[in-house]
Amino acid sequence: MTDDDHSRRTFFRAIFKRVVDPVAAYAEHRLPQARTLLRPPGALPERAFLDTCYRCGNCADSCPVEAIQHSQSDDETQRGTPVILPDSQPCIACEGLHCMAACPSGALVPTPLNQLAMGLAHVDAPTCQRSSGDDCRLCFDACPTPEKALSIDSTDSPVVHAEHCIGCGLCQHVCPTAPKAIIVHPT
Repeated sequence: MTDDDHSRRTFFRAIFKRVVDPVAAYAEHRLPQARTLLRPPGALPERAFLDTCYRCGNCADSCPVEAIQHSQSDDETQRGTPVILPDSQPCIACEGLHCMAACPSGALVPTPLNQLAMGLAHVDAPTCQRSSGDDCRLCFDACPTPEKALSIDSTDSPVVHAEHCIGCGLCQHVCPTAPKAIIVHPT
């Protein structure tokens, strides 16, 4: 490799970086951010939620079962924001959904129970106790929208119906398997 080749590569890398970096920064700001944390009911889409949330704790203070926690993330944009950790304490979709009314910033929008979309449960059928013949029904019994969000298919496995699952995490919380056979992924 000659000095001329090295200079040419350096030149083209610099030009490429000048073009690509602003485009990437624009796309990162404009495109919706994927939600990686389970947010309280009525949360705005993630980017808008992070921009709107005051991190005041009113939603957590109003939660009757203390399901809403403050994120301890290393990511500054996430730290202090409200999250739900279903393994510790899921959202019970309480009567009145107090967290939404307590939010002063508008990061949690009042939403009827049947329109909530906090997350979506996913079943790992081979891990489920039903796959080994056990008649476990804990997830069904815990679900706030039973028979709508969860059913049992012809193979005796639980099936999640996305149009009715609100993603509260109650099914995940009560699942007795390790690892959990049903896990809620944020939407």
